Amino acid sequence: MKNLRDTCIDFFKSENTKKDVKEMMKPIFSMIYNEIYIYIWLIAIYNIFFIIMILAMFFILLKLLNKHKLKENILAQILQY
Repeated sequence: MKNLRDTCIDFFKSENTKKDVKEMMKPIFSMIYNEIYIYIWLIAIYNIFFIIMILAMFFILLKLLNKHKLKENILAQILQY
């Protein structure tokens, strides 16, 4: 006697069955996609904006570090004289 798992595996071995199940699931997946695609776009735009913000902060930090090093060099030269 077969258990439920083996019965399901045997049922889905047929190509016709696989194709029928895929055809039945297409409307469900398209409905789900139509409901959430706006949120997917919002998440993608948020991620792009977040990456741009991180890059901008990185460049600002580099500028501040360069100014600080320049001031250190000038102070060191003044103190040497």
